[in-house]
Amino acid sequence: MEDLEIRPATTDDVPAIVAMLADDPLGAERESPGDLTPYLAALERLTSDPNQHLVVAVREGRVVGTLQLTVVPGLSRRGATRSIIEGVRVHTDERGSGLGTRLIEWAIEESRNQHCQLVQLTSDNTRTDAHRFYERLGFTASHVGFKLAL
Repeated sequence: MEDLEIRPATTDDVPAIVAMLADDPLGAERESPGDLTPYLAALERLTSDPNQHLVVAVREGRVVGTLQLTVVPGLSRRGATRSIIEGVRVHTDERGSGLGTRLIEWAIEESRNQHCQLVQLTSDNTRTDAHRFYERLGFTASHVGFKLAL
C-alpha cells in the first residue's frame, strides 16, 4: 500500500466522501449526496477548528477512504486529552485490502502526536463486522453509548 496517501480533506474531496458515507443501509437513510451544500459548510467549520481532522485516503488520485478525528481536551482522567474517531469509511472496492487498518493506525498515531491519553469511537449496534474490526485493532467495547436527536 505504498501508493496510499492520507491527507487533509479538501472541497474537491467532498463528493467522494459523501458518496462513501451514503454507501450502506444506514448512510443511505441519513445522507444526501445530491445536495452538497451542508457538507461544504461542515467542511469549512471543520477546517477552521484545529481540533478537527477530516482526512482522506487517496490512491492513484482517487479518494478511497475517510475518517474524522476530533481531539477533546478534558478535566476527567487527571486532565486527559482524548480523541474520537468518527465517520470511518472505506470505498467498496478497497474493503479487505488493509486500508481501514491504515486509517485507524493513522488516527492512533495522530492522537499520540496530539498528546491524547485515550482514543475512543462509537459504532452503530448493527455494524457487527465493524465491531470485530475494531476489536482486532485493540479497541474494547467498554461503554454503552446514548444519543438524543435534536
